[in-house]
Amino acid sequence: MSDNEERDAFDGETLDLVVPGTLAGVRVDRVLSMLTGLSRSEAVGVVASGSVQINDKVVAKPSISLETGQHLVARLAPRPTGVVAADSSVEVSVVLDDDDFVVVNKAPGQVVHPGAGQLEGTLVAGLLALYPQIQHLADEGLCDISRPGIVHRLDKGTSGLLVVAKTPEGFVSLSEQLAQREMGRTYLGMVQGHVSEERGVVDAPIGRSTRTPTLMAVRSDGRTARTSYEVVSRLSKPHPMTLLRLRLETGRTHQIRVHLATIGHPVVNDLRYGQRRDKRLDEERFFLHSTTLTFRHPRSGETIISEAPLPADLRALVPADVVY
Repeated sequence: MSDNEERDAFDGETLDLVVPGTLAGVRVDRVLSMLTGLSRSEAVGVVASGSVQINDKVVAKPSISLETGQHLVARLAPRPTGVVAADSSVEVSVVLDDDDFVVVNKAPGQVVHPGAGQLEGTLVAGLLALYPQIQHLADEGLCDISRPGIVHRLDKGTSGLLVVAKTPEGFVSLSEQLAQREMGRTYLGMVQGHVSEERGVVDAPIGRSTRTPTLMAVRSDGRTARTSYEVVSRLSKPHPMTLLRLRLETGRTHQIRVHLATIGHPVVNDLRYGQRRDKRLDEERFFLHSTTLTFRHPRSGETIISEAPLPADLRALVPADVVY
């Protein structure tokens, strides 16, 4: 995986923070889920394992509510480094199949590769069942052993297009295109509030938050990050929202989500970087979808353009008369 691509925001580390007022009264399992990306059931499992403490006392129940000023510590298992087992039960939606790569449409809630929050049922396991040859890419040291063929990734709550290499030539070419910012990645995102400008660019470096280490934040000493956007439609009901077309010029962890929250318009239902819950979407699902992926064919140099329409759960939030 290219060094400038998205990686797990919380991966085998220790969550250690003083509870801010914004989290007062929230259940401890809910806080763990919000801050680490774990599902609620996974967060409950962490509590049950005795890995969570409040003011140096082990938390016995996931339903305990936090209080401002408490010292919360949670320890998670590190990301696995072993070979991933193929799993034919994992659904993989193939958009384009080529000798050197495959473009897939990742489902919302699907984890790309094993991590601290999920070891089984990942997209990689399904890919290995369809394309066992991608394991050789890891065996040859081109990529992490638990991420064979993975050139870039999408967050669990994000759906849409992802390209996976199948050959060494494909992996090297696609990784270089990504690193040189030659790969086009376009998203549709619904954000809170009305974005006033018709289009713009958020050019703000991103690094790990010093206040909450499991989150990313805009930091002066962070890594260069640029996200361009244009307004597709402004909606007023049931509350003010704006549908944006977004283009990644870099690929930092949670880049789009951090940038949009920074300009005061967090992605709808993104509870890690926003606060408003939209009950029309599943709790761990936010309105962000990778719609278009553009890159050069690793061998022929032909321009490859793949597209994926909005899935049904996101279309339900867009009025029928909105053209996107």
